[in-house]
Amino acid sequence: MSTHQAQMPLCQRAFSQLLIIDAQERLAAAMPPDELDRVVANINRLITAAKILGIPVIATQHNSKGLGPIIESIRANMPRVHEPTEKTAFSCCTAPGFERNISSHPDRRQLIVVGMEAHICIVQTVSGLQRWGYQVFVPADAIISRKTADKENVLERMRHCGIQVVCTESVGFEWLGDSTDAQFRDVWSLFKN
Repeated sequence: MSTHQAQMPLCQRAFSQLLIIDAQERLAAAMPPDELDRVVANINRLITAAKILGIPVIATQHNSKGLGPIIESIRANMPRVHEPTEKTAFSCCTAPGFERNISSHPDRRQLIVVGMEAHICIVQTVSGLQRWGYQVFVPADAIISRKTADKENVLERMRHCGIQVVCTESVGFEWLGDSTDAQFRDVWSLFKN
């Protein structure tokens, strides 16, 4: 049995996709600054690890006319495979083109979900992904809300509903699986500090 079907599933690079939800400039301006810095750094760690390991990266942006583009440091780090899915609905799962983007990799049924805001667009999206049959992982240190209490509340809700709440470093090392992996040093170096 593969570990992505286990009682406590692990992220596996062959089954994973990284989904960045609404990590946008004007939305970021409303976030707690210290936490925002950590979240952006962790999103960038996961993007870099995904690029090293050949894991697809998909992004969305919510009403970009009002909330601006994806944060520059994240945008510059993202692979140029898909343009971000533009949306006005809070759940990505109801945005035109989103399902096509994630289903373009039919064997990759694990979604690692990061971004903003945890208690609105992230929770509604992970609920939809779960209904579609995806296995969903949410690194708690790579999502953010304007209020910490809102983020903590939604993390508890997700845990109770079968969403795997993890941390960024766990995802990176689960994707590796073994210290003899040819990409071990490149990925490990992302988490040294």
